[in-house]
Amino acid sequence: MMGLCVAAFVPICLVLLPSRVLRIKATNLFGHVAGKICLLVSGATFPSGIRQQMEAVGPAIFVSNHASILDVLIAIWVCPVGTCGVAKKEIVVYPFFGQLYWLSGHLRLDRQNPRKAYESLQAASELVKENNIGMWMWPEGTRSKDGRLLPLKSGFAHLALATRLPIVPVVVTGAHKGWERDTLALKTVDLGIQVLPKIDTSRWTQETLTTHILEVQNAMNNALPDDQKILVERAARAEAAAKRLALRAKKAALKAAPVVVEDVAQSLVDPVPETSA
Repeated sequence: MMGLCVAAFVPICLVLLPSRVLRIKATNLFGHVAGKICLLVSGATFPSGIRQQMEAVGPAIFVSNHASILDVLIAIWVCPVGTCGVAKKEIVVYPFFGQLYWLSGHLRLDRQNPRKAYESLQAASELVKENNIGMWMWPEGTRSKDGRLLPLKSGFAHLALATRLPIVPVVVTGAHKGWERDTLALKTVDLGIQVLPKIDTSRWTQETLTTHILEVQNAMNNALPDDQKILVERAARAEAAAKRLALRAKKAALKAAPVVVEDVAQSLVDPVPETSA
């Protein structure tokens, strides 16, 4: 099904090749149709009115938990027109979808090269500001193996600092049961999709960034059922590490120390560090 949809849409992307923004918007419209069709074919049921709710939000940095391939179908279905996706560079190897993603101009991050990841996000922030578009990110950085929320990486927060767009958490429940990791078996499942209140980022600073990352993480975690909440010990280690990082940032600010590009770049691909157990 996805292969046929992609084959029909590729010529449109080729015509729009000179404009990255138009390609992004065109694939958003494509996703509204293809994403919903694929979800229906999968047998999943989902709440109505979500896409309209998303459109009303306006440009934002949408962050969502990631535990299944179904999350990708949900994202392309509900994201507003004018939303640039962010995914790992390896997405291009996914049959059909990956090739369309590459052609459409959405952002790919090289997680093995922190500096390149940082530079890509810097370029994305300029694209966002110049064209009044939003971003969609899965800030855990990888699919959860058991459906539980993982500690959030900081790329979305640095993007918020650069663009001052609000953060809008989108919490998905049940997807990990409908299409389990490392399998091709689909199961009928009731998907839950919650669009949480937007979080203002206009007063975020580099020194308070780890606190805000935890704020977003806690908002998402509180909206999840017990079997998808972040493990208590993992959350505790992440919070303790965040406090240490905040203290280091405060000391650096007092010394008027500049932000080191390599430090920020590495934080884009590493979650808030955990202490040893």
